[in-house]
Amino acid sequence: MLFERARLEALEAQTLAPYAVKSGQSRGREHPEPESRYRTPFQKDRDRVNHTTAFRRLQYKTQVFVNFEGDYYRTRLTHTLEVAQVARSIARALGLNQELTETIAFAHDLGHPPFGHSGEAVLDGLMQGHGGFDHNKQSMRIVTHLEQRYPGFRGLNLCWETREGIVKHETRYDLPDAQGYEPHLRPSLEAQIVNLADEIAYNAHDLDDGLRSGLLTAGQLWEVELLRDLLGELGLHPDRFDEMSRRIFIRELLGLIISDTIGATHALLEQHGIGSLEAVRHHPAPLAVYSETLTQRLHELRDFLYANLYHHYYVVRQVGKSRFVLEKLFEAYTQDPRILPPQVQQAAEAEGIHRAACDYIAGMTDRFALDEYARLFEPEFHR
Repeated sequence: MLFERARLEALEAQTLAPYAVKSGQSRGREHPEPESRYRTPFQKDRDRVNHTTAFRRLQYKTQVFVNFEGDYYRTRLTHTLEVAQVARSIARALGLNQELTETIAFAHDLGHPPFGHSGEAVLDGLMQGHGGFDHNKQSMRIVTHLEQRYPGFRGLNLCWETREGIVKHETRYDLPDAQGYEPHLRPSLEAQIVNLADEIAYNAHDLDDGLRSGLLTAGQLWEVELLRDLLGELGLHPDRFDEMSRRIFIRELLGLIISDTIGATHALLEQHGIGSLEAVRHHPAPLAVYSETLTQRLHELRDFLYANLYHHYYVVRQVGKSRFVLEKLFEAYTQDPRILPPQVQQAAEAEGIHRAACDYIAGMTDRFALDEYARLFEPEFHR
């Protein structure tokens, strides 16, 4: 028995929840092209995202710790994969379209520059007066313009629903500007799940990396009610908190938050009688939620991470270094575009030197940005 696209789309129509996005009802692509024989449109989108240069570069971009600090810490790519895993787990339980959910998760951080959120803040400051910089917008710019893999159009020509999920990505750090994608309406529940999965992943895994690095200690976990209660339930004690304890703890923390999200979201859908995708889009507030109790506890966890990890003097030092590197690169490129590669000089002629330099820097990995700084400003560097 062959499972061709028509059969896959029929299975979606039969098995997915009434409020899920069905690939057979997609609004389609900007540029008409034939669909795959054995893949749904969203499966095709996922594969296109996975094969981009921007996706591969996430392997060497900062999550919290700069890439050169060790092979065991999360990078922007491993974070992305963890977001996709969390999002698919929630989507599966709620009867949503897992392929669309996974595709949005894979694409949500494509536009992140080197050095994490500090790199984004630097580029946004440097681009004031020239359109600013926002990694959500940059992700859309990548999939609609910068990636050039097809002779008939620029970008990846993704489905409307995938692009909407990217442009409406929203977390505590990210506020969407969805111009052109019905900004007055909510995104699909698949996109809303990715928004939460992003938070779930970085809360748990930044905590894990903080413990692994030694910047956080097991004793500090008792300061946070959510963590303290979980430690008690698992019978873990800070004086006997070894590597296996850390792995068990982070795994159970993830499971707790995912289960809470599934239960709270399902209850809200039932409470409001959400029976269609249109009902999701027109609902006045997000429908993918944590429970009220967990929401309060996660606020405390985020405050803890800010105070003890993100603002730790060691992390702040790395942020300062990255800020200096990006500022110097941007200044050098905009003052003398001749030092840029030929394809970037061509982009500068079409879109202006500031946007071209910004695109070039945003596409860099941590390592490339540091090496480029050395090539330009350290005479003894020859690589």
